[in-house]
Amino acid sequence: MDLKLPIALSNRHIHLSQEDVEILFGEGYELTYMRDLSQPGQYACEERVDVVGPKNTIKGVRVLGPTRGSTQLEVSITDAFKLGVEPVIRNSGDIADTPGAKLVGPKGEVELEEGIIIAARHIHMHTDDGKRFGVEDNDIVKVKTEGPRAVVFENVLVRVDDSFALEMHVDLEEGNASGVKNGDMVELIK
Repeated sequence: MDLKLPIALSNRHIHLSQEDVEILFGEGYELTYMRDLSQPGQYACEERVDVVGPKNTIKGVRVLGPTRGSTQLEVSITDAFKLGVEPVIRNSGDIADTPGAKLVGPKGEVELEEGIIIAARHIHMHTDDGKRFGVEDNDIVKVKTEGPRAVVFENVLVRVDDSFALEMHVDLEEGNASGVKNGDMVELIK
């Protein structure tokens, strides 16, 4: 059985709550659509924010839409060190007891008490793909890359939902270290 799927590299970005959007960009502000992302309903926005950590600032972090219930900043391990925060690897949405930082927008600032994560490696799968691959939501699998810097990614979370498109996500640093680029095919190993 063919257990190949495409991979995508994720650069630093931020998901904002509507409350934080209005503090950073102005009362009643709506995010500005720029382009679709690979997952249905997800998109990059024109807006960017600066993130001020205890040690340094990262300017121009891209905002992704739509808004969420809680603000979450996804960075790489290098970004975490640059900001001066302890890197914490988490599944998206699991932000309890994670570091925070100050967010600066054109109209205001937000003191983010928590919400900085390094996103755990994960695979988005439509329900049909989950059946084809023989996996269920929240399973943990391994994924093998090809090429001169081939690696096996362990501890890859499977996320199965009718709204997902088949794709594995790793952060930019992991992708670069393993020699993969957006759209490369990788193999799921159970």
